Amino acid sequence: MSNKTIETFPSWREEETFSDSLYDWMQRMPWMAVSLAAHLIVFLVIQSIPWSLFNAQDEVIIHATVAPVAPPEFEDPPPEVELEDIETPEVVDEPVLVESTDIESETDTDQPFEDDAGDMEGLFDAPFESTSFNNLLGVGGGAGDLRKGSLGGNKNRIPGGRGTHESLTKALRWLAEHQDADGKWDADGFMKHDPAGDECTGAGSAIHDVGLTGLAVLAFLGDGHTLNREGPYRDNVLRAVWWLREQQDHETGLIGNPIGHHYLYDHAISTLALCEAYYFGRSAALRGNCQRAVNLISRARNHYGAWRYEMPPNGDQDTSVTGWMVFALKSAKDSGLTIDEDAFIGARNLFEEMTDPASGRVGYDSMGSSSSRIPGLNDHFPTDRGEAMTATALLCRIFMGEDPDEPMLQKHADLLLRSLPEWDPEAGICDMYYWYYGTYAMFQVGGRHWKAWNNALKSAVLDSQRRDGSAAGSWDPAGPWGATGGRVYSTATMALSLEVYFRYARVAGAR
Repeated sequence: MSNKTIETFPSWREEETFSDSLYDWMQRMPWMAVSLAAHLIVFLVIQSIPWSLFNAQDEVIIHATVAPVAPPEFEDPPPEVELEDIETPEVVDEPVLVESTDIESETDTDQPFEDDAGDMEGLFDAPFESTSFNNLLGVGGGAGDLRKGSLGGNKNRIPGGRGTHESLTKALRWLAEHQDADGKWDADGFMKHDPAGDECTGAGSAIHDVGLTGLAVLAFLGDGHTLNREGPYRDNVLRAVWWLREQQDHETGLIGNPIGHHYLYDHAISTLALCEAYYFGRSAALRGNCQRAVNLISRARNHYGAWRYEMPPNGDQDTSVTGWMVFALKSAKDSGLTIDEDAFIGARNLFEEMTDPASGRVGYDSMGSSSSRIPGLNDHFPTDRGEAMTATALLCRIFMGEDPDEPMLQKHADLLLRSLPEWDPEAGICDMYYWYYGTYAMFQVGGRHWKAWNNALKSAVLDSQRRDGSAAGSWDPAGPWGATGGRVYSTATMALSLEVYFRYARVAGAR
């Protein structure tokens, strides 16, 4: 019996141990479930954390610490480029200041720029189109929309009445036929283009080729013949503008040579021509030349004043030179170039200083003084039959924002009514310089002033145009400046006068 007990002890012992262990394990089971659930929750929480955010933040911080140093503010100018690689510059309301020393590397090229003309689609044909110009002086009511009466060209010309279109066409043809192959108009040698035995007379002064070429360019531009428009005289304009460009000193910006007493006249006129050509053509190769020329005009101005003959200025100033400078700067401004805004204030102050408040007459270099005339011819060309300086000031003041209906400007216009255009060189009352400014000024004034002036102008200009031989289409260089400008001057000036009907619109609107 005892043996049996001994034999069965291990089995019992084994059964007891297993039962006890199972019981003990089952006792601990709830706590293990709780622990397992807790670990599972922690694991899920950890998995749900957007660890990418922490990584991105780390990347940003690291990136910031190794950011490259900003480039210097002034970089070396870009290398010169060929014309075909230049993109047409966009004209902005407030252009960035352009220094003369930077222009050459950006725009200068020895290649012609006829293929670099910008896209003119959608552009209007009026250089003086800015409506913000009047705000400069705080006067007037805004310059108005000059585009409504824009330069007409061959397609949109607004007729000026019977005979004006034919006369203008003949004048431009004469100018084209007397242009040199290099693009200039030769003041004293233009007749070399005439057939032997029928040479034109009326040579001008050789030192004014630059100014006369500028006048001729303006006449063609005024009729719509621009750098990038197909037309019979597009090539004439292209060659002339290219020639003017080559006459510029790239250091000073002066177009032409400082020879004679009136070289700043030539510079102002040629600057106006280049700026209007740039306005219509938007050639990047021309922009630098325009800006350099404008920069010289700024340097030639008297501090807080206007202009005369000296460069650098010596304090002298007059209405005549100032008039050309004002129009050159205004065209430059409308073309997106950088100008000296204070120049307009200085010009306006000069005109007021030169004006006789009682009569409204504007003087040349002092209140009410007569304009300058060629020495030796003052007696033959009396100044009391012309109001050249009054007309100059009137036109500039209108384009600088003053209302033509203002009392003083009406006085100016009344004076011009007393001295209407009349072709009578022998009597000494033929002054094409005066007629040019007076025509554009009275057109702006409008009303009875313009009606009377226009009738007299057409009679004087149309009837005096030459119709014979090589001179056909031109005007004899009569008047006080005929001997200096010659036949090219007289023809270009009269052509510009005939373009008054469509070259610039009325600033204050037609009345």
